[in-house]
Amino acid sequence: METVPSQTTFEVIGLELEASVAMPDRAHGVVLFLHSHGGSRHDPTDAKIASALDQKRIATVLVNLLTAKEQEMHAGTEQRFDATTLGARAIALTDHLAAHGPTAGLRGGLCGTGTGAAGALIAAAARPAWVRAVLSRAGRPDLAGEFVRLVHCPALLVVGEADGAVREVNERAEPEFPRTARVVEIPGLSVLREDPEAVTLVAELARDWFPLRLGARDGSTPSH
Repeated sequence: METVPSQTTFEVIGLELEASVAMPDRAHGVVLFLHSHGGSRHDPTDAKIASALDQKRIATVLVNLLTAKEQEMHAGTEQRFDATTLGARAIALTDHLAAHGPTAGLRGGLCGTGTGAAGALIAAAARPAWVRAVLSRAGRPDLAGEFVRLVHCPALLVVGEADGAVREVNERAEPEFPRTARVVEIPGLSVLREDPEAVTLVAELARDWFPLRLGARDGSTPSH
């Protein structure tokens, strides 16, 4: 039976960030989803990927890195928040999950989209002991700057063949990682435009990939 997500708010570094949390019984790990869209509470594509991970008993936490006020202010606009600011928020969230509640002690992964993916990479560089894997979905690794050179966990940079400039950005960024990143291109589709078939393929990729890197609570042997 699929875990029913609960809605909550995380209070970190003086901010209130809306979240959706799904905690299956005997979870093997937790994936924190990060995005920075205005005008929507949660990303429906993230929700589909989270549902796929639930099948593998991976807990999921879907967070908008913008506060409710920021979402309202920037709804329908293309304005991007500074990646360093989003990275600081992502770091605060990883620290909270690592130390509090049912996620404490679980190995963590990050899944980010757009500018949120840049924030995820910054958090992965800053918290290598907790972040064991990163999946960037049509992300902007270029906005993470020099932090990508410090990402030592496995990272998948998922793009669609039809994603044009975003695909090219990810291809250029791949060599900047310390041999830990791999671009995965979905033929003929757009991840950026969230083609339904592409969304399904990304969900399947995440379902098969994250459990191999998130196995068990710290101090015990991961199950692969």
